[in-house]
Amino acid sequence: MTLIAERLNRISPSQTIAISTKARALKAEGRDIISLSAGEPDFDTPAHIKQAAIDAINAGDTKYTDVAGTVALRKAVAEKFQRDSGIAYKPEEVIVSTGGKQVIFNAMLATVQASDEVIIPTPCWVSYPDIVQLAEGKPVFVPCSQNNGFKLRAEDLEAAITPKTKWLFLNSPNNPTGAAYSAEDLRPICDVLLKHPHVWVFTDDIYEKLAYDGFKPATIVQVEPKLKERTITMNGCSKAYAMTGWRIGFCGAPAQLIKAMDKLQSQSTSNTSSIGQAAAVAALNGPEEALDEMVKVYKERRDLVVELLNQAKGLNCHKPEGAFYVFPSMQGCIGKTTPKGKKIETDEDFVIALLDEEGVAAVHGSAFVYPGHFRISYATSTEALREACARIQRFCAALA
Repeated sequence: MTLIAERLNRISPSQTIAISTKARALKAEGRDIISLSAGEPDFDTPAHIKQAAIDAINAGDTKYTDVAGTVALRKAVAEKFQRDSGIAYKPEEVIVSTGGKQVIFNAMLATVQASDEVIIPTPCWVSYPDIVQLAEGKPVFVPCSQNNGFKLRAEDLEAAITPKTKWLFLNSPNNPTGAAYSAEDLRPICDVLLKHPHVWVFTDDIYEKLAYDGFKPATIVQVEPKLKERTITMNGCSKAYAMTGWRIGFCGAPAQLIKAMDKLQSQSTSNTSSIGQAAAVAALNGPEEALDEMVKVYKERRDLVVELLNQAKGLNCHKPEGAFYVFPSMQGCIGKTTPKGKKIETDEDFVIALLDEEGVAAVHGSAFVYPGHFRISYATSTEALREACARIQRFCAALA
């Protein structure tokens, strides 16, 4: 009798985590490694948020909460959606989970059945397809080219929809490209969705507050309120407030779906950390000067990295609207050989050789279902980014 369940054969370990783990191992061996693979802010959690957690501990707020989250946090989330996007969710239309990933997991497990199709524009975050497959759904990938800013076109969405389509995923600003959708970008997509009432929308806005040059990312329900009754609007504290380790994700959705997700969560993790929830209330309701400073620094880093990567032989790097990633094409390096004799036949060959020969860790585009590219996170120090880009330039120049 086989011990491991067959369902685990449908998924793979996170490839972004795998690259980061390898980079840490090489660093532990004494190698000079610059890791640009992790999607994690290098800033500390703002002081007032940390203080709120300390105050919660001292006040004894260390007990179980409602599975869906404390009333205070669900109210703060509802106010955040109203304040930032003009979307009116009631607290009973909100659930708080252990990170955004659990929100996605809960939603897919609660709704997707065998043979249901889930449209995923690519490049996409590595976990979307695996979670869909774990729920017995079928990912339907829709490539979004750099020529269109890595954004989904309405005509491509229309072509992908079938009677079996259950969900559309939309991530803006996007991981791994940083591409973000304006209200004008989303209008034709909403028009397509209005024609297909059986299609639900999962909009992942976790990087919403990380946008540059005055760009204002929009979200589906904000653009088309008629879609509210079949949309999950997901967000969280991890990226905007440098709170990755606090594990706070949340979403707004129709009450019936929230109840189903609450039921599932009650038999998995139950509530997320009471202390983390207290910190999240402070994050959502508090001042944002620290966030503004982070955004300013991220923009400077983005501009630097895009400029330097576009000077590398064989690379082409699009300037994104948001998040803290760039997703350059390395097509010009395909077929070449490194000084140590490694033939570059794929994007994975490229990032492995780059790590082995120059000590720079990045993530290959195939991990995001979009080969021929690689992802760099610029959520690290400017000095490290400058040195990493110099090494990438040297690596590319040495290919023959």
